[in-house]
Amino acid sequence: MRGVTADSPRVNPAPAPGAAAAPASVARRLATPVGVIVALGAAFAYVGAVDPNEPGHYPACPLLQYSGIYCPGCGGLRSAYAVAHGDLATAFQANAAAVLGYAFFAVVWTVWVVRAARGRPMHIDPHPAWLWAAGAALLVFTVVRNLPFGGWLHP
Repeated sequence: MRGVTADSPRVNPAPAPGAAAAPASVARRLATPVGVIVALGAAFAYVGAVDPNEPGHYPACPLLQYSGIYCPGCGGLRSAYAVAHGDLATAFQANAAAVLGYAFFAVVWTVWVVRAARGRPMHIDPHPAWLWAAGAALLVFTVVRNLPFGGWLHP
């Protein structure tokens, strides 16, 4: 075995098991949420520039085209177009569930950014009851928008 001399290269030993890793910089921690919002902004910019109210720009909903039934996503592009143009009343009329989804995403994204800036991980672990409730609400929305008295929910 040779000893370490002044001429030999120094090697940093591996951190001990259980030792905390050096914290990432704020810019590195914010890279993913910023990338997500940039991609979402680009998608909204595209929908804002290419009007879904004009025929031929986007494919038709297959469920609506073949069965005449509005799916929970029907009107989602028109809703995004209205949001991109700042018209929330029209956005709600096109697809209220989508607008609530946009608002929910905005809240979750903001929490994600704040936690990332503070160096805390983001964990989303909803209780199964919340997931069932959200699914039930979406199902009720879909059924009501297809009934005669739910015409106000049609896109």
